[in-house]
Amino acid sequence: MFNLLFCFRCPCRKLEGYATIESTARSAGAVKRVQIPPYAERMSTTSLHVQHERQFEGNRFVYPVISRRSRGLSIGVNLNPDKLCNFHCIYCQVDRSVAGETRFVELDRLVAELDELLAAAVSGTLFESGKFRSVPLDLRRLNDIAFSGDGEPTTHQNFDEIIAACAEVKRRHGLGDVKMVLITNASRFHRPHVQRGLEILDCNQGEIWAKLDAGTEAYFRLVDRSPISLSRVLENITQAARIRPLVIQSLWMQIHGEPPSREEIRAFCQRLCDITACGGRLSLIQIYTIARRPAESFVAPLSDEQVDEIAGIVRGETGLPVDSYYGVGA
Repeated sequence: MFNLLFCFRCPCRKLEGYATIESTARSAGAVKRVQIPPYAERMSTTSLHVQHERQFEGNRFVYPVISRRSRGLSIGVNLNPDKLCNFHCIYCQVDRSVAGETRFVELDRLVAELDELLAAAVSGTLFESGKFRSVPLDLRRLNDIAFSGDGEPTTHQNFDEIIAACAEVKRRHGLGDVKMVLITNASRFHRPHVQRGLEILDCNQGEIWAKLDAGTEAYFRLVDRSPISLSRVLENITQAARIRPLVIQSLWMQIHGEPPSREEIRAFCQRLCDITACGGRLSLIQIYTIARRPAESFVAPLSDEQVDEIAGIVRGETGLPVDSYYGVGA
């Protein structure tokens, strides 16, 4: 029987640097679990994972993070330093009580910052100072350039120009194999300038991580608090996934002390099946939970068992590859 009502394990376990990543091999369907040792046995990977500051040595747009989902170094590009977003998610980690520093993206400065940080990552000088000195060797791998930040990156009218400029910087450094990841709520995929940007990503080792946190309109309204409808998001994801495979990122949590209902999880699985039935390709479903302080105090992370339960249901009902991520940072 499907039951998400587990008791939490001691929360201090999360502070000891423990994490487990579970994934399904596409070919054999085998389950792989990778456990990160406790804090005392290894540098605090957890502390690095939860440190996703948007500022780095005076930069305004480009910043480095050690990412659990990228499993290495991710170069973040913040296209929303104004903190404006068309979603108002109850779990958002961005502190919107403090105003953003600028209301537009200075493309020349963004390109210069990306150029300098990629050079530091490639040469290894990034790992010679500050918190990055303690990064383990196996995580000093440049995995991607990620477009995310403090809002929805596709809201910029020159989104396609920004993607093209960043792709050119990547080429100049000979980083053809480094991914360009767009982390998005998929709300504007139907806009022409966004479609052009997605096409540029397709030509430059691009990967789209599209948010889908609900199976029903009511739960979508509760969690994502957007005037945009779930049906619009689903249509956008379906159309985009017909052209290229998408990763679905799905965050689940306790709301007022309650985990998501079995009906909501099954509705979520049905939405995924609807997408694939219409010809959409989904390469991976990321199931994860709260890792940093959320926007609302009534939101709390799920336990590891609850995350595993949801991942198991999604895997079983959709047949899609699923990765589980716990409360140790994104």
